[in-house]
Amino acid sequence: MNQTTPAIVAQGAVQRLPRVALFLFCVAYVLPGLLGRGPWKTADITSFGYMAELARGGTAWLSPQLMGLAPEVDALLPYWLGAWAMQLAPAWITPDFAARIPFGLLLTLALVATWYGIYYLARDPEAQPVAFAFGGEARPTDYARAMADGGLLAFIACLGLAQLSHETTPALAQLCFTALFLYALAALPYRTVTPAIAGLLGLTGLALSGAPSVAALLGSGGALIALLDRSKEPSFARRTIIGAGAIAVLTLLVALLAIGLDLWRWRIELPSPTWATWRSLGRLLLWFTWPAWPLAVWTLWRWRHQLIRGGMPSRHLVLPLWFAGVAIGATLTTGSAERSLLLALPALAALAAFALPTLQRSVASLIDWFTLLFFSGCALTIWVVWIALQTGVPRQPAANVARLLPGFEHSFTFLPFLIAVSASLAWAWLVKWRVGRHRAAIWKSLVLPAGGAALCWLLLMTLWLPLLDYARSYAPLVRRTLVIFQHQPRCVEIYGLNRSQIAAFQFHGHLDLRAPDSGSSCPWLIVDKDAAPSLSGVVDLTHWNFHSSMRHPADRYEDVLIYRRRAEPGS
Repeated sequence: MNQTTPAIVAQGAVQRLPRVALFLFCVAYVLPGLLGRGPWKTADITSFGYMAELARGGTAWLSPQLMGLAPEVDALLPYWLGAWAMQLAPAWITPDFAARIPFGLLLTLALVATWYGIYYLARDPEAQPVAFAFGGEARPTDYARAMADGGLLAFIACLGLAQLSHETTPALAQLCFTALFLYALAALPYRTVTPAIAGLLGLTGLALSGAPSVAALLGSGGALIALLDRSKEPSFARRTIIGAGAIAVLTLLVALLAIGLDLWRWRIELPSPTWATWRSLGRLLLWFTWPAWPLAVWTLWRWRHQLIRGGMPSRHLVLPLWFAGVAIGATLTTGSAERSLLLALPALAALAAFALPTLQRSVASLIDWFTLLFFSGCALTIWVVWIALQTGVPRQPAANVARLLPGFEHSFTFLPFLIAVSASLAWAWLVKWRVGRHRAAIWKSLVLPAGGAALCWLLLMTLWLPLLDYARSYAPLVRRTLVIFQHQPRCVEIYGLNRSQIAAFQFHGHLDLRAPDSGSSCPWLIVDKDAAPSLSGVVDLTHWNFHSSMRHPADRYEDVLIYRRRAEPGS
């Protein structure tokens, strides 16, 4: 008997994840990392620096600059969103938190778009499970809903999503708009207005967020897949053909927009042909997309006969495969590998979802046991280190922190502790639930991976947040420098500082930074240590006395040199 699909799913296996539980789960994942912390180095504080410069009117909106330096990512929209949020926020909201608000909404929108994109892909006729001889197979909408639940859990479970999705950078905006465009193409045969809006926002947002080439590839490839789709029902054929044509036209217009705004930059960096480089890329692909990638590979194997049949692609497989392929190609050919690979996660989650109806019980059990041991071990480690910081027992973790972060002083805060305890108890309940009798749900194998990833991220953002803020923020370095100044100087000259350092001294130190020899006669000069050898060619050192060298307490490579202007004779 030739099955048209490898999915054999009964109606009892498509019970949906309770909406309240799914909502609370997403909230628990989105909020930690957005609340209670300062800007981290380097991309986070750099992007915030451009947003702050725009908000105060210090640079042009169409060509933002920071002390004469253009952004490394040729983006506009992410910086606009942060700047608008700072301008609209009331005075009691700190600028860095105000800038994170729209990015929290972008992450939320990415989660929603991923769920609906997988839902409509699973509605495809060729994605449906085998029809039973006497009935009882899963109903199409219930099956699609359960698959979307599983795909969203796979998306959240990806290890590489946690940090990058909580930063105020163009990478998060690109992730959101990629997920939106995936939804637009998936829903094209079933809806008209919402896919049109999502497609417009997705392609335009990608181009304005620094990824016009990705937008062009996704748009042209998506339009072609929609035209070649062999599974569209006759009632949807007209809408699909018109939509594919509209996507092609929109892709062309977005490309012209990017050219007109001078956003199109070809920064291809092919990986060096060395074993170390390819090993590093391989490790990145393995851990960043875990656990979605093994499930996606399993999907391609089990559904291989449905991938291309009769010369026509299956939309529910080829569409996410194209999105993932473009993102992985960008990962291999650009300098920002992690941030490019981030765009593959919605598509990999969609492919991972189609592995769920084909998993054997032994494979599902293996996933559960590995996840249970891995995330429980990670959570235990976080707790042990926190307890050591509070009590000094065990001594070794506390000694390691003191050695790596000299000057760090830990304190007890009740609310983060209460949240961490509640999350740990919820994890214990989730494990108990998973090993109980709820074995029929198709998404059950991804509950523990997603729950474990959310648990560890939440514990890090509560118990370890002061520690991480100290290690990953420029605030300790800026505070040390301000102590040297003793009084707030009217201005400070700088030389050789990178974008993130400039933004940090402006934000944390509230300093008026100026280029050397600008006629300002500032009393202090801050120089990056790596730029010191060329300082004499720019600055007349006879007017300056070397004062001291300042190092970030948690980074031995983060050094700045402090110079003080010599007093003029007779002054």
